[in-house]
Amino acid sequence: MLDAYLFTSTLVTLFVILDPPGLLPVFLGLTRTMTQRERNRAALGASMVALGVIGVFAIFGRFILDYLHITIEALQISGGLLLLLVALQLLMGTGELDVSVVGTNIAIVPLGIPLLAGPGSIVAMMLAVDQAGGDLLRLATVGLALLTATGLVWVFLRFAGAIRRVLRESGTVLLTRIAGMLLAAIAVQMLADGMLAFLRQV
Repeated sequence: MLDAYLFTSTLVTLFVILDPPGLLPVFLGLTRTMTQRERNRAALGASMVALGVIGVFAIFGRFILDYLHITIEALQISGGLLLLLVALQLLMGTGELDVSVVGTNIAIVPLGIPLLAGPGSIVAMMLAVDQAGGDLLRLATVGLALLTATGLVWVFLRFAGAIRRVLRESGTVLLTRIAGMLLAAIAVQMLADGMLAFLRQV
């Protein structure tokens, strides 16, 4: 039988870190010029990218970081810089994308990485794998929790279009600016956490 406690704890941790409800304003702002079909494709793409990246780090994470001599703190700082660039675009009104050129690339950056598959979710998944030990059933439980969490992300993003129809154009623009401010705050926090962790190691 699957370990219910391990499944629940991993799922809740991932859901809180991924924060699909909090991602909605950012998703709506970044997909403001997209059609419903393109928005749905971006939602699926972001969820799949998050699943793939977090899954790869769950299996090979420690080996990859050790081989490249990369620390979790470095991941935090680089993720913070990426988010800060996106936040500035949203705040200045240049975050809208020419979908005829870039298609659904926002599913990769910034939605898939680093908003979903960021340092927090990667570290949480690596710790869950460590907690599972070498037991195949417990590892399958952790994998199922990751699959469920990214599935919930897709559900939230998939129905973001209905929220957009309620907000209309003016409401979406306002939400875009709010999302920019929130993203900037998240980016600065990520940068600060990474730098403070570096300083503690000195």
